[in-house]
Amino acid sequence: MIASRLGVHRRNFIALSALVAVAAFGPTPALAQGPAGTGNGPARTGNGPAKPEEGPAKVSVDLLLAPQALPDLWLGDAKAPVTMIEYASMTCSHCAAFNVETFPKLKSDYIDKGKVRFVLREFPLDPLAAAGAMLARCSGDKREAVVELLFHTQKSWAFVNNPLDALTATLKQTGMSQAAFEACLNDQALFNKVDAERQVGQTKFGVSATPTFFINGDRHPGEIPPGDLDAVLAPYLK
Repeated sequence: MIASRLGVHRRNFIALSALVAVAAFGPTPALAQGPAGTGNGPARTGNGPAKPEEGPAKVSVDLLLAPQALPDLWLGDAKAPVTMIEYASMTCSHCAAFNVETFPKLKSDYIDKGKVRFVLREFPLDPLAAAGAMLARCSGDKREAVVELLFHTQKSWAFVNNPLDALTATLKQTGMSQAAFEACLNDQALFNKVDAERQVGQTKFGVSATPTFFINGDRHPGEIPPGDLDAVLAPYLK
């Protein structure tokens, strides 16, 4: 059973129930042991304060940019002076807040102007987050739009009694069929790659909670509010 292989708290049982429901479609993958919002890091799937966890202050950019289990889908100019990597979980409320409140400013003021190259990497904190990450990847060139949709509607599918039904309805808005939805969540190879990306983030880069950002290799744990974005990026754009 999934539950036997996950260290989760009660607020994540809703995610487990979603993946148990998916089991009706066929074999269901199980997340390897890893952080599931149980620590004191910025990851938060419910309410309460977020505190940054310890981790390396800086990681080699070359190491960060090494090929991942899943291909990085970059936004922005490859020659931008700032490389920004976000490790995010689709069920993390701080990640959703960054996407809804801060990312539009990041994109218009920095990515679109060639100042920042940005990528979001999957770091699922629970099975439902893994499902969301997989569905976004299965959407092909709609991946960015699906990530945005899932973060903007997070409360309507991640924190409800029947998250699987809600997630199905949400993805139908993108044109994904029920058959494609079921096939995606039963893609063991894709799940393994999502989990491998999480494990690399955890073991090589010290990611223990979400969101965690690496800006030109410097580690910035926790959400970046829109009012703080300019100050955070200014040192890299001198």
